[in-house]
Amino acid sequence: MDTYSLLREIADSWVMLGIFSFFICASVWAFLPSQTKAREDASMIPFRNEKKPAKASTEKGTDGQSTPSSSDLKGA
Repeated sequence: MDTYSLLREIADSWVMLGIFSFFICASVWAFLPSQTKAREDASMIPFRNEKKPAKASTEKGTDGQSTPSSSDLKGA
């Protein structure tokens, strides 16, 4: 058996099994009860600035310099 065939056989079976196992473990970990707070926090990301809007791109930043707008960045 040449090297290519051996590596191909390993990749077709054991590496695929390892990747599938990693996927199952990551999926189970993501839905553990201990991850509830992280999931709730991530689901609220779009609403974080609902009471106080984010600064407009033309306002001064904390360092006193104006922040670039998205149209300024398109030309770069």
